[in-house]
Amino acid sequence: MKSGLWIVVPAVLVGVIGGLSLWQHERLAGLGGASGVAIESQRQERRAIAVETAAVETGAIRARLIFSGSLTPAAQFDIAARIAGRLEELKVDIGDAVEPGQLIGRLDDEESVQQLAQAQAELAVARASLAEAEAALEASTRSLRRTRELREQRVASQSELEAAETEVQAQKARVDLARSQISQRQAAVRAAEVRLSYTSLRATWNGGGESRVVAERYADEGTLLQANSPVLSLVSLDPLRGVIFAVERDYARLRVGQPVIITSDALPGRSFDGQISRLAPVFREASRQARVEVHIPNPDGTLKPGMFIQARVQVDTRDDATLVPLDAVVERNDTRGLFRVRETDDGAIAEFVTVETGLEEDGMVEVLGPALSGRVITVGQHQLSDGIAIRLAGEGPENGG
Repeated sequence: MKSGLWIVVPAVLVGVIGGLSLWQHERLAGLGGASGVAIESQRQERRAIAVETAAVETGAIRARLIFSGSLTPAAQFDIAARIAGRLEELKVDIGDAVEPGQLIGRLDDEESVQQLAQAQAELAVARASLAEAEAALEASTRSLRRTRELREQRVASQSELEAAETEVQAQKARVDLARSQISQRQAAVRAAEVRLSYTSLRATWNGGGESRVVAERYADEGTLLQANSPVLSLVSLDPLRGVIFAVERDYARLRVGQPVIITSDALPGRSFDGQISRLAPVFREASRQARVEVHIPNPDGTLKPGMFIQARVQVDTRDDATLVPLDAVVERNDTRGLFRVRETDDGAIAEFVTVETGLEEDGMVEVLGPALSGRVITVGQHQLSDGIAIRLAGEGPENGG
């Protein structure tokens, strides 16, 4: 009896387990394809690569060359002492505005004043000598007339007549000499006046016009100056000149009159308009660069000579260009292209497209071909290959969830 019981119990257990398995299989089969498709769909969605995308745009794009350089004054004038002397007074200093013709300083003029007084005195003596010579000439002329009358009456001899004529000629010579001495003394007076004027330092420069600013002081009051020693440097702040240097490749794309955008680290967030005014016709042998000058209006004096600048020169423009973010462009097997989003019945996939690019500006790049529309992938390209399933980051289950 016991042996038969042990045989029956295992058989019952096997039957129960078999029935449960068959019931589960039929239940799964009864669920139909809907549950299977849902599960498979979830698996595919979990395998899709999360990416970020951006729309293909149409708009204008400009090509710009960027140069580094510095600002210099468009006009600079050094005021120097024209004669030797001690700087007695300086009326302006660094940062002061100076008008054309303004008196800015004086040298010690005591010696020059004395020289002018002496020249004027010598001129007065020369004029007195002329008056004396003219009077003597008049007297000798009257004497000659009387001698001629007496000679006609045969009272005066021929020798007396000749002596009277000689005296007149001599007096005329003295008058001419006195007049020459006057001219000489007048020139000496003018020279002394000019020398005296040199003791007054005035702001005079070619062209006149706008005021200038004192940029540098080379001497202080009391300094003993030599002739042509600089005292002050005056600069014009409007306009300024930007100086940049272009290599051979960029030089060929520059033209006089091209607009330039000027920025400086010293003035963050601000930009200034300018234009190319001059292109040097030669390249420097050491650097193989050519000097380029930019005319920069500066009416409010914000920019200062000596500032470091960046100059952006617009060299080309495209209107109605096809634009994509520069981040979307990748290199695959020495081929430049991008991944665009293509919708299918099973969801979105990444499609690699070989493209030809053009101008670049502010993180955007021009696509010259082929024709492009829709959306392109900007983040996640390093995980992609052509035809792989994708989903937008933040949508659907997380990878590996």
